[in-house]
Amino acid sequence: MSTAHNTKIPKLHVRKTYRRDTSEVSCCLKYMIFGFNVLFWLFGLFLLTVGIWAWNEKDAFNNLGRTTIALDPAFTLICAGTVTFIIGFTGCIGALRENTCLLSCYAIFLTIILALEMTAGVLGFIYKDWIKNKVKDAGILEAFIVHYREDPDQQNLIDWIQEDWLQCCGIVGPNDWDLNNYFNCSSHTVGSREACGVPFSCCKRKINEIIKNKQCGYDVRKSGYSGERNIFEKGCLRSVEDWMETNLILLTSVIVGLMVLQHSVTTKGRAYT
Repeated sequence: MSTAHNTKIPKLHVRKTYRRDTSEVSCCLKYMIFGFNVLFWLFGLFLLTVGIWAWNEKDAFNNLGRTTIALDPAFTLICAGTVTFIIGFTGCIGALRENTCLLSCYAIFLTIILALEMTAGVLGFIYKDWIKNKVKDAGILEAFIVHYREDPDQQNLIDWIQEDWLQCCGIVGPNDWDLNNYFNCSSHTVGSREACGVPFSCCKRKINEIIKNKQCGYDVRKSGYSGERNIFEKGCLRSVEDWMETNLILLTSVIVGLMVLQHSVTTKGRAYT
């Protein structure tokens, strides 16, 4: 009988390696990015819808060649809503479907926005006087006054800034409203009742005033005006500077908070990919 059957075959000791299961962390990270971007996506959709609705109400789609798009608040909402919608879409669908391509695009988008915010913040702080002079020389602020009556959204925005937010009048002062055809003093000859006046949003609120007097700014810039000149004398450019100086700590905290949040989400998006 052969002894081959009695030969013992040595057992090979195979070292087992255990891989750490990271599925829990990935799942948590996945739904964190997904939940954050669902809100981001819906917010962008809301802005886009409001902007398109405002344009449709003004029939702006049929008058694109005759409207000043750059000064239109509705156009700003459409642009901001589109960018927010796209970024939220890439992050939301990318996290849900575990698509590395979409998540990489999402991380790149947030990185670019973060870099632009940091650059704008640093340059704005260093060259604030130069930027202010360039904006004044370019006539951007004057264009808002010139086209005040042409767009109801722009008009409501200017009225809110002057009356409620900054409590100011004009860019440097009330006489800036001479740039508008309705409020120009020479418009009195063509029958403009608002000639040599200012919009009602320049008027100071009276105590216990229930109904706003829309004619309170009539004739207040006329020479020899005998009535009560109850309007804001400070320009909005100076008022916004004072507001920023007063709320500097709050503004800095909000900006830094947003940057930290964006950096955190960007880092997580990169780690997930």
